[in-house]
Amino acid sequence: MLRIKRALLLLCAAAVLAGCAKSGEPSRAVATGKPDAQADEMLERESRASFDFFWQEANTDAGSAGYGLVADRAPGNPGLASVASTGFGLTALPIGAERRWIGHDEAQDRALGTIETLLSRAAKEHGFLYHFLNQADGTRASGSEVSVIDTAIAVNGALVAGVYFGGEVEAKAKQFAEQVEWPWFRDPANNQFYMGYSPEAGFSGHWDFYAEQLMMYILAAGSPTHPADGEMFYAFQRDTRAYGDGEPFIHSWFGSLFTHQFSHAWFDFRGYEDREGVDWWTNSVAASAASRQFAIDQSKAYRTLGPNAWGLTASDSPDGYNGLFGSPPSSLDDAQHRTDGTLAPAGALGSLPFTPEASLASHYMGKPALWGKYGLADAYNEETDPAWVDPDVIGIDKGITLLMIENYRSGRVWDWYMKSEYVQAGAKAIGLAATRRDSHD
Repeated sequence: MLRIKRALLLLCAAAVLAGCAKSGEPSRAVATGKPDAQADEMLERESRASFDFFWQEANTDAGSAGYGLVADRAPGNPGLASVASTGFGLTALPIGAERRWIGHDEAQDRALGTIETLLSRAAKEHGFLYHFLNQADGTRASGSEVSVIDTAIAVNGALVAGVYFGGEVEAKAKQFAEQVEWPWFRDPANNQFYMGYSPEAGFSGHWDFYAEQLMMYILAAGSPTHPADGEMFYAFQRDTRAYGDGEPFIHSWFGSLFTHQFSHAWFDFRGYEDREGVDWWTNSVAASAASRQFAIDQSKAYRTLGPNAWGLTASDSPDGYNGLFGSPPSSLDDAQHRTDGTLAPAGALGSLPFTPEASLASHYMGKPALWGKYGLADAYNEETDPAWVDPDVIGIDKGITLLMIENYRSGRVWDWYMKSEYVQAGAKAIGLAATRRDSHD
């Protein structure tokens, strides 16, 4: 334990000396393939612990209707599964098998059983899953809505597992993906997806502004059974602004950093531009740099924040979950982002492929109080006395951490996902064009 802590402290110091001051500048950062030994030790510890969340917090009763469903969080809310957490969990299985944290056969069995649950037993409408399910039996959790984005994350996980394991897993993954009736969730009046649906109230909200939803358009346009219009990719508002002296980028409504990360966890946007000339990879690099700069600028107001403590994103807080945490630019007038000094490690770690030096230099890596059974706590806040550390970890935060660490270290998740014919068809249908010779076909 002391050796690990010492390595973490040395890593942070080395990263700062190596040029952390420059890491806020947008660059075409790419995964470096193999980090140094100290960095790899730290990344191994956090990624393995994040994987353990998905392995241990899933329903492991093979005889139950909810087999494979992954908890929304732990240890809080026992019995509540998240469809998005389950999608991240499906993606985690090939990572665990490749890194020999678990055996190939047991990972394959878990993947097959989980996809069968999503395909045949989990509550859904027109192929779309409810956001939250009862973990024991896959029924709709009380008050939960049908969610297009959470369904997309579940499909992403199934496709990755299908590509990796092949055979029956791949066949079931395709069946599950092909169940989703994408046009049903589309509002023909504006060519936008609704955000949610409930049998009691019908459809609600629209995906009318940039956020984490790029994956939805790729999957919808690539569906061989129920495709949606590829033009939907261009139907949401793209407000482009800069923070301070940084590069302008297309930002999200609340400025939460996860919105610039989730779709990138699966689709490798490096070397692609859409039909309007947007490079979504460099867009996320710029957004990550802006998030770091905002933390620097706010360091006098919030002692939690600083050059090595950045990445404001939706997370738990001392006052409960807050989806408004973020940094400018936000909304149309910078009025919608919020912070109370709470910081989630998943913010900077989810940007690891975009800003590797700055992400690795984040000093919370060396804070022993943040480390627990499943790695780093979901969030912490040093504005309180005593400092607050979240007693829970949240599945989607462990998921973005695990996937982006793996993409930084090996690029495997990107490679698996980009091999899917479904994904390739979707990218073509929405007009994503390769601009580099080494881009995926």
